[in-house]
Amino acid sequence: MAADPIHGHPPWALVLVAVSVGYFLADGVDMLRNQTLGQAWELLCHHFVVVSCLSTAILSSHYVGLSVVSLLLELNSACLHLRKLLLLSHQAPSLAFSMASWATLATLALFRLVPLAWMSLWLIQQQHQVPPPLVILGGTGLVTVGAISITLGVRILVSDVLRSRPHLPIPGHKETRGTRRCCEGELVSRDDSTLSLKD
Repeated sequence: MAADPIHGHPPWALVLVAVSVGYFLADGVDMLRNQTLGQAWELLCHHFVVVSCLSTAILSSHYVGLSVVSLLLELNSACLHLRKLLLLSHQAPSLAFSMASWATLATLALFRLVPLAWMSLWLIQQQHQVPPPLVILGGTGLVTVGAISITLGVRILVSDVLRSRPHLPIPGHKETRGTRRCCEGELVSRDDSTLSLKD
């Protein structure tokens, strides 16, 4: 697959990509049923782009190697889920949360940004071998997922690392249904993208 990401792949790689498409479809349906569009739009956009790109690989039996590389991005999801669980269980000012935040940022750089950069470079170098509609689809997917990943990384960096001390509650601001108290009275939105982005 490394030598020929367009045509070369073992049978298990195609199965992995197909199962991944099934996961993204099921997760998208779950989000539509259990969240508002405002809460889930970023992830739904991500899932739509990913399903479109991976489905192309499945239906054509080409670009499976490239699709497997793109699935490396999902390894960061384990750290994102752990960070989210620690936030929801009010463990934000703990050592475990700090370690989860740093692990999330490290895996985001290693398993999201590095593969995205490699795939972008590959697409630029190989655009003469790839049909123009697939260059547009792949380029759109890379830009969309890259923007979401960078935004997520910046949000986590600002909220978990750069913030030197917990903010005091804003005078006269009351907790509402859409917020919850965390970290010594700080108001945190329940639909904050750093909480809701799964992968």
